[in-house]
Amino acid sequence: MADGEGIMRDFAGRTAVVTGAGSGIGRALALRFAAEGMRVMVADVEKDALDGTVDLLRARGAEAAGRVTDVGDEEQVFALADFAYDTFDAVHVLCNNAGVFAGGVIWGRPAADLEWTLRVNLWGVVHGIRAFVPRMIAQDTEGHIVTTSSAAGLFVPAYSSAYTISKFASYAAAESLAHDLAAQGSKLKSTVLCPGNVNTKLPGSGRNRPAALAAESSPDAEFLEAALGDTTGRGIEPALAAETVLEAIREERFLAFTHPEYADYLRGRPDEQLSGAVPQTPPLG
Repeated sequence: MADGEGIMRDFAGRTAVVTGAGSGIGRALALRFAAEGMRVMVADVEKDALDGTVDLLRARGAEAAGRVTDVGDEEQVFALADFAYDTFDAVHVLCNNAGVFAGGVIWGRPAADLEWTLRVNLWGVVHGIRAFVPRMIAQDTEGHIVTTSSAAGLFVPAYSSAYTISKFASYAAAESLAHDLAAQGSKLKSTVLCPGNVNTKLPGSGRNRPAALAAESSPDAEFLEAALGDTTGRGIEPALAAETVLEAIREERFLAFTHPEYADYLRGRPDEQLSGAVPQTPPLG
């Protein structure tokens, strides 16, 4: 491959699709892509929040559109892909970013917690890949798929079993995608974003939980929800996470951290595993 061939360096005039774009990292990604001159298609399950993002994008001169989408629903994600291609003809960057959180000890919480978090955090990613990637391959242009996992997709904190399981799974989906694209000689690349503590609305994401997957609270879940609210309030701004993503796309970097200090823990993890010890978890707050 010639130097620079297949690498996305020029974003102007291209199209990005971002799920979970009503707030937090998703909104920051949409605004950052718009600042690069991209057309932006945004999606979120919350209409008012989504409309707010579209208004912000258009106020900054971006060509933007939005569609209310529950990423856990395969038909809705495929409809989002149809809408994106009907509106902008092509998609060059896909950010499977929507995410939710449920906390509590693994033996104490109902199966509905895991069902809900997997529905959004894993199946939302898989649906996005299946709906968009074949069309992106057919375009035969450079492109990038970004999966928002988490530091909890690399390290396992206590009281976060459902969330951590879903984020390890989304990390695996992103790495599987990277290997599959490379094996087929595709021009597309895959990046997994593993943010640490970011000031977002992840606490309280139960506001969007389907009634069919509702579950009563418990002291362990309430403890974690309160702790998460405290730590995210002290987290980095979402714009810094968005900048990390832009750099990763430009550098074709698969793993993207927001907190470089996690690298030492990641290097030590294989040694801990091989020694038979339970791997350490860095402070995620």
